[in-house]
Amino acid sequence: MKCDMIIKDCSLLTPEFEVVGSQSIAIADSKIVAIGSYTELKETYEAASVLDGKGKLCMPGLVDAHTHTCQQLLKGRTMDELPMIWSRILVPFEGNMDEQDSYVSAQLSCLEMIKSGTTAFADAGGVHMHKVLEATIESGMRAAITRSSIDIGDFLPDTMKQPMEKILDNNEWLFKQYHGSGDGRIQVWFGIRQVMSCSPELIQAAAQKAREYNTGLHAHLAEHRDEVRYCLEKYKLRPVEYLDSLGALGPNLLTAHNVVYSEQELEILRDRNVKIVHCPRANFNSHGFPKTPRMMQMGMSIGIGSDGSSGSNLSLWDEIRVFRSGIHAYWGLPVFDPLVMPANELLKMITVGGAQALQIEKEIGTIEIGKKADVILVNIEQPHIWPTRNLVNTIVESVTSKDVEDVIIDGKLVMKNREMLTLDEERIMYESAARMESIAQKAGI
Repeated sequence: MKCDMIIKDCSLLTPEFEVVGSQSIAIADSKIVAIGSYTELKETYEAASVLDGKGKLCMPGLVDAHTHTCQQLLKGRTMDELPMIWSRILVPFEGNMDEQDSYVSAQLSCLEMIKSGTTAFADAGGVHMHKVLEATIESGMRAAITRSSIDIGDFLPDTMKQPMEKILDNNEWLFKQYHGSGDGRIQVWFGIRQVMSCSPELIQAAAQKAREYNTGLHAHLAEHRDEVRYCLEKYKLRPVEYLDSLGALGPNLLTAHNVVYSEQELEILRDRNVKIVHCPRANFNSHGFPKTPRMMQMGMSIGIGSDGSSGSNLSLWDEIRVFRSGIHAYWGLPVFDPLVMPANELLKMITVGGAQALQIEKEIGTIEIGKKADVILVNIEQPHIWPTRNLVNTIVESVTSKDVEDVIIDGKLVMKNREMLTLDEERIMYESAARMESIAQKAGI
């Protein structure tokens, strides 16, 4: 029997987050078709190619469950800035991008994500998202992408605001043109940028459209105290209660940040099966510490997002290290609980949790027969990783983006030995540098 590829003699991260050695994986028609010893597999399968996994750990591709590809060319710009960064810098920058700016920015985002082991992402939406989709398809990545949805907000530039009807019409066009493209790797969602920048009518309509098209809904939620104050003053409801009153909460809703919640809001989110995504570095820098241990006790779905690279980078390895330290310091140390954020839970958040956030956990997130072959190989035979008493713990504390050597998405090799196979890295780096300053000048930032 023929197959497309066999990954030979690697260590393997199981769905139970244990590591087993000397495993091989057969891939055919974009899926994992067999797992076992190389001797067993080669008796059954004739592989078109064999990828040597010796000295490497094969694990599920990472999922960045909340990012902004249209902010990639703001790298380094928002650190050490006073509030409100998103209204003063991020949104004005996006509003001054042209189509080619968005395309190059998305290419650079995909390049950085792949080289750090991220194989799928959810983009909260910016401008010219058809160009973002084109870049994503070319990269080979899997994604859930929406467009910017801002129709109110005196504190926001007019370049980013549009009438509700235009926002919805453009989002529907995007869905009809691109949903299911890239051999099924691409989802197009509807969006609620944030309760302070979306009218009640837009929120209701976006939620209804997402249900109508049986697709996802992406929102920033409970990111900071100003948002809570705004909802209490204007609607006499907290943000979760407000969205619930508009019919926007449900299992197809991905919410990013999730910092400022009451206990009652957590219960509503759990009951509606809303997907929670944290952005540790962005949250800790300016918003606070989420009630993640409580969310874990409640059995809520939790993923991790980078929130874009304007203040840091797109490495989910860095995110979980910061997240573990911050949650330990804030929730663990005061009550002497060293197990408040276990290592396996962090790995779950950047794999299974992300897959749940993108609503494709039946396809990706674990390495199992029948699932899509979205996997990465990490070089573990290095002094900062090996030898180790507990590889799972060491992965969380020590692995970096540069340790990811091979990336396979949808059964296709997109990076081998850290060499990109789908994107022209040198050209993208050159074009990105050329465009970075021109957009900033247009935006006046």
